[in-house]
Amino acid sequence: MPVSVADWLRYFAVTMLPAAVIAYFLGCSNGAVIISKYILRDDVRTHGSGNAGLTNFHRTFGGGLTLVVILIDVLKAVLAILIATHFFLGDTAFAKYWAGLFCLLGHMFPCMFSFKGGKGILSGGTIAIMIDWRIALVVWGGFLVLAVVTRYVSLGSCWAGASFPFATWFVYHDWALTLLAVFIGGLILYMHRGNIHRLLTGTENKFTLHKKS
Repeated sequence: MPVSVADWLRYFAVTMLPAAVIAYFLGCSNGAVIISKYILRDDVRTHGSGNAGLTNFHRTFGGGLTLVVILIDVLKAVLAILIATHFFLGDTAFAKYWAGLFCLLGHMFPCMFSFKGGKGILSGGTIAIMIDWRIALVVWGGFLVLAVVTRYVSLGSCWAGASFPFATWFVYHDWALTLLAVFIGGLILYMHRGNIHRLLTGTENKFTLHKKS
């Protein structure tokens, strides 16, 4: 590990920074925007909630292309972490959290799509799986139970964001990793702030397998 300020700066420049940049631009490959805007010629962000996420895409378009959106958003998270761990930072938990954070930033705020992206649940859930199965069990378990029982996907998503830092601390007992987890979970909650308001006021839409007519 670096022992001086100069070593830390060099380490940041040649490992952490390129891993972050690659993860960010991989995250910018938003499946819902790419499929709707360039294949369907009908930007998903002009429909429904205006969000470039899986739920809004499915509600708007439905069909098999939803599976393509899922594949894109899963693969980019996997690639971001694999590249960080195999070429820059080593196979460590820090590398996975670091790359995961910047991949989510790219997904939520893609520079090539006017910084209007998705809410990060699918990619975030993939990142949790890549980090540790115990964290994924907490995040995905609560998400699935809440989403299935209440049919509010956003409620399950809020659980995922809120539980992520606690699950991280429980597994690793590491302040640096927990801080990164707070940023990741906080981003997810921030992107769902409108959903939280609608949940509190009873106006949130419930999930259905059928697209809107």
